[in-house]
Amino acid sequence: MRLALWAFGLLVLLFLVLPIAVVVPLSFSAGSFLHYPLPGLSLRWYAAFFASDFWLPALRNSLLVGTASAAVATLLGVPAAFGLWRARFPGRGLVMAVILAPMAVPAIVVAVALLLAFGPRGLANTFAGLVAAHAMLGVPFVVVTVLAALSRFDPVLLRAAASCGAGPWRAFLRVCLPRIMPGVAAGAVFAFATSLDETVVVLFLAGPGQRTLPRQMFAGLNDEISLTVMAAATLMIALSLLLLGAVAWLRRPARG
Repeated sequence: MRLALWAFGLLVLLFLVLPIAVVVPLSFSAGSFLHYPLPGLSLRWYAAFFASDFWLPALRNSLLVGTASAAVATLLGVPAAFGLWRARFPGRGLVMAVILAPMAVPAIVVAVALLLAFGPRGLANTFAGLVAAHAMLGVPFVVVTVLAALSRFDPVLLRAAASCGAGPWRAFLRVCLPRIMPGVAAGAVFAFATSLDETVVVLFLAGPGQRTLPRQMFAGLNDEISLTVMAAATLMIALSLLLLGAVAWLRRPARG
């Protein structure tokens, strides 16, 4: 039975990893077509990526929007999680459902709603609108991770700080925040990863000047088949692995 479980787990792992394993070697192909076996190995597509007037600005936009939206999502998500943790009020479950809704609602529905909301206010085709949209998508991840960190925090510490003369804001900053910081940082990383991966909302809200890397990859596959897309995909895979490593490292203190 144990052998069968190990075999099933290995098959699931191969099913998940195989698409990535197929993409990465193609980015080093010396040929110009998406096929195996590779005619040879070359870095020409990475050179084309870093020399392009389209790919590098798209990468820069993704990093800028991701960083800004992660910061905004963290600033909004941490107080929201703390309030939901401390307060017990009627409709708390409904508030939580509304906060988590962007995780469940289809991306196309969110994109259309944001376009209808942002268009009349001049936020479409702007970095501000794109950051606001991505922050909205990242807030649920911050709330979930911070609530998980708060579940291991003893509220008696806040009462002890209050008895020593600390106000609510000072008690939160000096006592609570340092102990939940791994959860806060992990939520920020997840929010950044959500922004980095987002494509549908960008297609609806972003103009030519706000092209992100996923949108440029989508356009590259539609306009012409170039293995530069595979180089961009490999770079995104590498960045995703770095983010996963960062989350794993941040969660280590929380276990202790």
